[in-house]
Amino acid sequence: MAKKKTGARKGWVWAPAKPSKPAISEAEKKRTETLGQELLERMKPQWIQPPSEEWGYVSDVYGKWYRSYYYFCALYRYPTPKFIRPEAEQRFARLEYAGPDQFHLAYFRHTGQWWQVYENLSLEACLREIETNSIFLP
Repeated sequence: MAKKKTGARKGWVWAPAKPSKPAISEAEKKRTETLGQELLERMKPQWIQPPSEEWGYVSDVYGKWYRSYYYFCALYRYPTPKFIRPEAEQRFARLEYAGPDQFHLAYFRHTGQWWQVYENLSLEACLREIETNSIFLP
């Protein structure tokens, strides 16, 4: 006697289109870069570490755009030859453009995933959170 197969049925399912992301203007990009760079210059003395002989250390922090995301990045240097690469980039905070003067704020978790913490904050509020909240450390 043949066994009857049980389990999920196969078939077509309707999947609605994802909503398109809002386009960011060049003026908004420039403003974000300028205010982000001011924050980075202010926080460099706290975030940049003195060189270590055994472990990697933060040697620089900077920001950069990728599509509709503005990332805050840290450059880690590894001084000993036992490491594969002498330096590596690690993104630690992300602003996602959500509309005029609105951003979603996320941090990079130890699991290798971005975790969105705040939605629809102004640029100034996002930068204030990055400066004061310890989950946004490089």
